[in-house]
Amino acid sequence: MSSKLEQKEAHQTNGVVLPIVAIPLDCLSSPDRQQLMEPDGEGVEVVVLESRANAKGVREEDALLENGSQSNESDDTSTDQGPEPASPLKETSFSIGLQVLFPFLLAGFGTVAAGMVLDIVQHWDVFKNVTEVFILVPALLGLKGNLEMTLASRLSTAANIGQMDTPKELWKMIMGNMALIQVQATVVGFLASIAAVIFGWIPDGHFSIGHAILLCASSVATAFIASLVLGMIMIGVIIGSRKMGINPDNVATPIAASLGDLLTLALLSGISWGLYIELEDKVYVNPLVCAFFVALLPLWVVIAKRNPVTREVLYSGWEPVIIAMAISSVGGLILDKTVSDPNFAGMAVFTPVINGVGGNLVAVQASRISTYLHMSGVPGESSEIAPRKCPSPCNTFFSSDVNSRSARVLFLLVVPGHLVFLYTISSMQGGHTTLTLIFIIFYMTAALLQVLILLYIADWMVHWMWGRGMDPDNFSIPYLTALGDLLGTGLLALSFHILWLIGDRDTDVGD
Repeated sequence: MSSKLEQKEAHQTNGVVLPIVAIPLDCLSSPDRQQLMEPDGEGVEVVVLESRANAKGVREEDALLENGSQSNESDDTSTDQGPEPASPLKETSFSIGLQVLFPFLLAGFGTVAAGMVLDIVQHWDVFKNVTEVFILVPALLGLKGNLEMTLASRLSTAANIGQMDTPKELWKMIMGNMALIQVQATVVGFLASIAAVIFGWIPDGHFSIGHAILLCASSVATAFIASLVLGMIMIGVIIGSRKMGINPDNVATPIAASLGDLLTLALLSGISWGLYIELEDKVYVNPLVCAFFVALLPLWVVIAKRNPVTREVLYSGWEPVIIAMAISSVGGLILDKTVSDPNFAGMAVFTPVINGVGGNLVAVQASRISTYLHMSGVPGESSEIAPRKCPSPCNTFFSSDVNSRSARVLFLLVVPGHLVFLYTISSMQGGHTTLTLIFIIFYMTAALLQVLILLYIADWMVHWMWGRGMDPDNFSIPYLTALGDLLGTGLLALSFHILWLIGDRDTDVGD
């Protein structure tokens, strides 16, 4: 019978060298299976290893070995396996913080730049005469959460479990995912313009067909171009981080937002301004822009359908991005009504910052938890690490779990990060706002409360989706970043109103 077994390596036990064989038990007959499972006459037991494949066709052992070179090999000598699987990378709080810090600061300075741009362009004619453009701002800036961060999370998981190791697999992933986000960007941009028209029309009761087409053309063009550029950057970041031995989950999602807010807001401002100029003399320009990007949709659909992974998202991934767009649009309505008041015009510079920081941190956490779960099985598979009930705040922030450790690290980044960003805004004289002590206290309270709620919701939502058979890489981040936009804008607006009511004139929250 031994001739039928494949000898893998030799194991030294009490001076006797015995082969350790690896063969599925199902492939053996009953007598052979019994013979292998029983101890031999020397009292030494022959070990048979049985492997199983996950839904993505990658053995779990291969998935864990993907990061073997990045972990301490001596950690693998223990044979005691608890119910909790190994994390994708054996990370300490220091290593997590070190990897997250640089992209977090880079993303934060990107949101600061976006806030400075918004503070300037809010005085342009197109923003004054077509105020619904403000409603588009959180919805389109939220595309980095709806599309780019989801793309980054999906590709990070694929890279960590070995689905991008060969050039053929890599190219297939790139083409399918790029086509997918172009489809999603075009559709979501169109729906965001409709939401902006509706939210702008309901309070005022005024509707302009010219302004509606302008919003549609600006939104679709901005979403398409921004997603194309950011998607290419994301792919480069993930490939580069894997080659450098860095966990893509720690760096990909923040870098997705580092230029995302600035690029999207600059495109929206420039495109809407240019189309607004052409609105009176060349009325056919705006409809042509809409028709051009809509006409490209069938091409992207055909490319996305060729990849099994993106084909599934193409059919089932619309609910989160559309609902997230609607949630962000509500935040945009709050921004529109607040910034339109001259007393609170200074709020514009801080909105992209607080929204961007909250969205970046929760996206990192959601991406990490999703990859952690993927290492243990497939969505919907019963697992002891996926809680069935809503987790307690103590489990989310104070347990010894690796994801709880990362939640603490991310939460501790909020105050020093925002202090750096507020100082940058103040030194550049952005927003015409004086940073008094009471303003900083209110601002930090809003930022901490926003991130605290988001991290807790992420812990519950990712595990809940996993238990329901939904891939969190495709569904969780759009909801979380949209909630971040709504919470950030709402809490910031509330803080400005309270400061105004208590008479903090030194803050000079207006112009």
